[in-house]
Amino acid sequence: MRSSVNLCLLGYSGHGIVVAEALQLLGYQGFSYAERKELDRNPFQLDFAGFEAEKGFPWHRFATFALGIGDNELRATLAEKVMAKSKTLHTILHPQSLIAEGVEIGAGSFVARGACINPLAIIGEGVIVNTSAVIEHECQIHDFAHVAPSATLAGNVTVKRGAFIGANAVIKQGVSIGKNAIIGAGSVVLNDVPDSATVVGNPGKSL
Repeated sequence: MRSSVNLCLLGYSGHGIVVAEALQLLGYQGFSYAERKELDRNPFQLDFAGFEAEKGFPWHRFATFALGIGDNELRATLAEKVMAKSKTLHTILHPQSLIAEGVEIGAGSFVARGACINPLAIIGEGVIVNTSAVIEHECQIHDFAHVAPSATLAGNVTVKRGAFIGANAVIKQGVSIGKNAIIGAGSVVLNDVPDSATVVGNPGKSL
């Protein structure tokens, strides 16, 4: 077991619970969590550190922070705050994920159980590759994007900063998904998607 009393998980509900479990499976013990208030539901018996936005938050106690927030914009804001405090963003690779040798994964990213990332893929900072998602060869996932459970990105797909790929969506090879775009759950995307667009359906169409 790894003692990690100097690690704090930012966000401990929803996605944060999944991140906490992955940390414990990786052998991390004794870490804390930050939330707006101490939670009654504490499945992994973590210590409550306080709320990171409050003046008295004990930043000095922690060297490393894990991002437990699913919302892309909020996750980016928290990452900026951590870096401004000269702290480290922890990258978490679930022990049951499948990651090809040589894949690049940026600071603060999370790769969940069953996710598969194939050769020459590049994953930016603060990215979520969620449960059983498939990132094929040569894909580029830019900072603070989120690839939801069981989404499939065929080869050489680009997902730009802050984009969200919904659960079970399929992105055709070579397609580019624009910055802050949203791809609806179960959609099949055959063509490039512009920045901030929302695409749903099979074939995917902009709303």
